[in-house]
Amino acid sequence: MSLPRILSRRRAALVAGVALSVAAGLVTTTGSTASAGHRPGRDGVPGDQPLPGYTISNPPVAPLSVGGRPSRVVQGVRQHAAYVIEVPARWNGELVMWAHGYRGAGTVLTVDQPGYGLRQKFLDEGYAWAASSYAQNDYDVATGVTTTHDLARYAERVIGHRTRRTYIAGVSMGGHVIGRSLEEYPRFYDGALPMCGVLGDQRLFDYLLSYNLVAQDLADRPAYPTPADYLTTDVPVIQQRLGLAGLRPGGPDTTNELGKQLRSITTNLTGGPRPGADQAFSVWKDFLFTLASPDNGGSLSQNPGRVAQNVFTSYAPNTPVDVNATVERVRPSDLRSWRSHRLTQIPRIDGRPRVPTLSLHGLGDLFVPFSMEQIYRREVDRHHQGGLLVQRAVRAAGHCEFTPTEVGTAWDDLTRWVESPRGRRPAGDDVLTPSVVAAPTYGCRFTDPTAYATPALYPTRPLYPACPG
Repeated sequence: MSLPRILSRRRAALVAGVALSVAAGLVTTTGSTASAGHRPGRDGVPGDQPLPGYTISNPPVAPLSVGGRPSRVVQGVRQHAAYVIEVPARWNGELVMWAHGYRGAGTVLTVDQPGYGLRQKFLDEGYAWAASSYAQNDYDVATGVTTTHDLARYAERVIGHRTRRTYIAGVSMGGHVIGRSLEEYPRFYDGALPMCGVLGDQRLFDYLLSYNLVAQDLADRPAYPTPADYLTTDVPVIQQRLGLAGLRPGGPDTTNELGKQLRSITTNLTGGPRPGADQAFSVWKDFLFTLASPDNGGSLSQNPGRVAQNVFTSYAPNTPVDVNATVERVRPSDLRSWRSHRLTQIPRIDGRPRVPTLSLHGLGDLFVPFSMEQIYRREVDRHHQGGLLVQRAVRAAGHCEFTPTEVGTAWDDLTRWVESPRGRRPAGDDVLTPSVVAAPTYGCRFTDPTAYATPALYPTRPLYPACPG
């Protein structure tokens, strides 16, 4: 089966899963319910109700068996967000908070269970876990930060004891939530595991803006501000003029000189030359056009492009077109949010984790690119906290395409780091040295070799040569 068809089936399965979840009930249903947060907030809405315009789907979560004894599951609504808390019968006194990724613009709030086999792993190892839907969808990091922190405090009341340690783990936009949470509540969390995370904060949107502006410039098809018919009228012309229309993962290279320049610029914007970069571009080159949309006049979380800019961006290579001279330059339209160091919907991350942090990132993920790790590393090093950050590259081009082994190993290494008396720092990858990142075997050290045998589950792994040994 071809990679595009596998990806299409995975997307169809995801859509079907969401539809089933919504069909299960747009009200809060729980196995064990804890009433919380009933007092009206500043918006006048009681905390056990969703904000206006939202509904909640929180169907009962069946307990898991740990050592022959069922876990305790508590569900409810607090601070306008749905939540799930699960505690094993033999609790080790520690709690893991799970931060979910971007939900899109939907109006149904749902809770994610920890993925990659982590839910069972947490319980088997004695950890309790908790997860919030956040109070709003869209790209609203602020609500993720505050509702996750509030739920961590509340989980102690549900469990009946103070936690000895609290971890935070999550994916994608959840990585942005994690990076900011570590700074918003210094040392509240004892360790962090962001995966495929937006650790480069607002600069994710700079990159997405750049991709579209450069493609428009190379194709001589200006389309900014983004018109409503961009995807149907402008993008097909851009794709045709750059030779992108027939480009497929694993297929022949159909790009012309202009398309090759866009691909090389995209590679440099997303982390520099590295294994699988050309194939990753073929996976993502169409999707990246869909991330440009007209401003709908709503909130910043609905229109993250307001903090995007390319005024200071230098593009390379700069031939055959002198893009740096001809590309349209855009300033942030929301300068106040762009400059702010407060907890906005799209906040900055300064690079001060203060506690052990271990991250995972796919080399070919161009939705949340590998450059996010490089940005974060530079900022953490600038604040002299580099010893608290370990980063690992995985040879995959999918977004958050990790195996349970890759994630479980990272979790084990993080907890040993945090909980060992000497705090021995685990191994990681150098994400900054260009020659290291460009090496043919880069990413092999922490990539699970068994993923190659199951392309239906890990469809982009075959785009990378198998690692030695």
